Amino acid sequence: MNTKEELVNLLIHDLIGPLSVAASSADSLLHKSHRYGPLSEQQIHVVERVLRNVRKAQTFLQEMVEISRCEEGIFQGEFFPVERALRESLLDAFELVTPNMIEKLCSLEDPHEFRQILDSCGVSIEIKGKYTRSPFRHDLKKVCQILRNLISNALKYRRQRMAVFISGESDLLVSVEDDGRGIPQEELEKIFKRFYRLKDEKRPEVPGLGLGLTGVRAMVEAMGGDITVESRENVGTRFVVRIPSL
Repeated sequence: MNTKEELVNLLIHDLIGPLSVAASSADSLLHKSHRYGPLSEQQIHVVERVLRNVRKAQTFLQEMVEISRCEEGIFQGEFFPVERALRESLLDAFELVTPNMIEKLCSLEDPHEFRQILDSCGVSIEIKGKYTRSPFRHDLKKVCQILRNLISNALKYRRQRMAVFISGESDLLVSVEDDGRGIPQEELEKIFKRFYRLKDEKRPEVPGLGLGLTGVRAMVEAMGGDITVESRENVGTRFVVRIPSL
């Protein structure tokens, strides 16, 4: 392990504890009024905002941990329904990008209703092939992380719609596409570089550090799969991932 890796690991270790305390404290203020006293509506909104951002930081740290485990070849193989992984990833992505929708989506147990609400939000999903009826075997956390990053990117950059299509008879095939402004051909490979972000003068507010796709590629390749991207300016972008079963 080199010095940079040691520093990153130390940073992760030293941040996990304080963030956990911050998250549990904010959650207690929201849900234990009998102990800490009632909050005003304005105070509730502020604490909710704090909690959302702490959880974003926790998610970021967890992603770094999972990438590190991937690079070391550490996988927790288990069988799981692909639809479950997709639902968890969609909820996580919405919480990161459009948190105002998360409460409504979380309350829906019926898959048909869940898809209807997604469609009304401009998100279409489809699962075909073997994994509509059979579980997929791999590391659930890592598969969810890959899906979450691709979906959150599509949510950030779409104009109106995005789509997730999952298929496969042996390997798991995932396609995520949006109708955003697209990526110039000369930048298609650069988007996988660490800290690289597309410049968009029309949408400078799009959040991100430029690490998501770097991590996705590292994880997919460590899992024995591959990722490709197709894009046309002013039309949209499609990412396709192949993940072999563990």
